[in-house]
Amino acid sequence: MDESIRVTRPPIATRLIWYWMPVAMMLAVMYYFSTDVFSAENTRSVIEKAFLLLSPHASKHAMASFNYVVRKSAHFVEYAVLGALLFRAFRSGDPARWRFRWAAYSFIAAMGWALLDELHQAFTRTRGASILDSLLDSSGALVMLIVIAVINQRKNHELSAISSPRRS
Repeated sequence: MDESIRVTRPPIATRLIWYWMPVAMMLAVMYYFSTDVFSAENTRSVIEKAFLLLSPHASKHAMASFNYVVRKSAHFVEYAVLGALLFRAFRSGDPARWRFRWAAYSFIAAMGWALLDELHQAFTRTRGASILDSLLDSSGALVMLIVIAVINQRKNHELSAISSPRRS
């Protein structure tokens, strides 16, 4: 076989920097978000000001509900991003676009981080730990991994349709 056709993965140092550094940076940001600095008490005023711009005559209950939804949505989204970064890192330049084990490793790692995040919050002054938050966080990663699988499946379907056209 011709050597020019052969696809090789990048060297380990390149993979560590290019693929795993974003994961490490995301984990560091998430750890910081898990501190008292980003507690509900400290972020409430910013979220409420934004809500009051949209609805100037909102009730206290509406603002509290909006604050809750924004905070839980942020958890979901940050873990979706973590799931995507982990999948990218486990794939790390492999020519294959999808392997179930990459998704499984990514989900297990995100779930583990979600549990550690809640454990960390249990030791902060103004935050609380909740297994339900871990489930919400993990579901963000799971949804992102399902989206990656669906996109990959569609791309594979399109490629197979192009490479083997139907005959009438």
